[in-house]
Amino acid sequence: MSIPNPDVTSTATSGRTFTAGAIIMLAAGVVLALIGFGPLVGGIATAAVASQRADDGFLRSPSTTLSTGGYALTSPDFHVDTDMGEVPGQLVKLQAEATAVTGSSGIFVGVGPREKVAAYLSGVAHSVVVDVRYSPKDVHYRNVAGDQVPSAPEDQTFWAVSDAGQTSADIETTIRQGDWVLVVMNRDASQNVNVEARVGANSELFIPVAVVLMLLGATMIAGGVILIAFGARLLGKSHGLGSSAEIESPAAPSPFPARLEGNLAKNSSRALWLVKWILLVPHLVILFFLWFALIVTTVIAWFAILFTGRYPRSLFDFNVGVIRWSWRVAFYGYSVLGTDEYPPFTLAPTAYPAGFDVLYPKRLSRGLVLVKSWLLALPHLVIISILTGGASWTVWNRGESSSASAPALLGVLVLVAAIILLFTGRYRTSLFDLIMGINRWNYRVLAYVLLMTDEYPPFRLDQGPFELTTETEPRTDGTFGPTATDGHSAA
Repeated sequence: MSIPNPDVTSTATSGRTFTAGAIIMLAAGVVLALIGFGPLVGGIATAAVASQRADDGFLRSPSTTLSTGGYALTSPDFHVDTDMGEVPGQLVKLQAEATAVTGSSGIFVGVGPREKVAAYLSGVAHSVVVDVRYSPKDVHYRNVAGDQVPSAPEDQTFWAVSDAGQTSADIETTIRQGDWVLVVMNRDASQNVNVEARVGANSELFIPVAVVLMLLGATMIAGGVILIAFGARLLGKSHGLGSSAEIESPAAPSPFPARLEGNLAKNSSRALWLVKWILLVPHLVILFFLWFALIVTTVIAWFAILFTGRYPRSLFDFNVGVIRWSWRVAFYGYSVLGTDEYPPFTLAPTAYPAGFDVLYPKRLSRGLVLVKSWLLALPHLVIISILTGGASWTVWNRGESSSASAPALLGVLVLVAAIILLFTGRYRTSLFDLIMGINRWNYRVLAYVLLMTDEYPPFRLDQGPFELTTETEPRTDGTFGPTATDGHSAA
């Protein structure tokens, strides 16, 4: 069975091209969905944080040891900007607690206006706590030098809220407009402040904010998914991507329903591969959007197969087009370096020396869709990860670990081919055949994981430019693939 590969003339005269509306719809959908992840994750995180609150409603940080050889510990100033002054209904409250680590004459905790605190501690040695990390515990200070001795903090009248005790002190206050600083001192204003401190916050806004953020994010993602689905459907229907024949049963005859081909260029530049990563940037940007859309359309197809046993044809053709585009870029780039001909910006089959297609299945198993992408494909995914992604491992010895890694076989082979090309101007055919075999295995598994076929990928490297059951030659018109003489149709 042959997978047709129409030449560029038939593609150009088919009259089916990208529509501006479909492209805009697809791009807008991807952007909208990506933006929607922000508020959705923020809402989930806010809800998770709110679930950690204590019985009194406060969310408290772990206790942390804070110390300074100066006279005071202060927070960076925090700015509250609201035209309402104090938040109505005391919706937001802050709490701070400090307990003496060693015996002292008492502990003082207070919150005061930034200007007043700055004037009080002017010329006084103290430390500003600029960063607190809890795992692992680490505190960063900004030490301020001075030679003045402050008066007792309890004698000051500018504190918005304060507390003092023999061994500990704690405050609770609502958020009010202004610039504020939290101060911890010894009660007698002596040096060497050493406390266990923690802060907390309580707000009736936690849950409403979480719900609003999650609804906003989910709405944006849903809108993006709808736009992506319609855009992909229009592109799949309007661009002449549905050139693949249909197969009636999941068990298709050889060759495998996913077909990958590549024709090695006879005369490649020795050094162009050194800059191809720059030349491919436009493709990689577009493919980022296309692959995001492909993930969305595959999820939609999963549900369609589960309930109907059919892969929506327009989405199937779109997804094949995305993989076809990716393969051309990979063939030109660092998965093969098989040609110096720049890849076209299209999802459709062309006369480019690298092509990919998948036979469209009329019916797919509803049950297999539940397990084939992750469970059944697992052995292949392990092999593919080694062939194309390298391997890493960790060795433990007496409680200490050491890590090692090995490069991907495909990357090593392409690098060897590139170096040989650089110095000899030739691409070794045997090396190219092996590289094609690895890529062919990879793309077969990809088609299976993306639900495009129920036929299980074979565990073998089918090397060479073509994957055929009978011997064929490249076409004389510049295209490649099976000809009409192989016993199959060659549209």
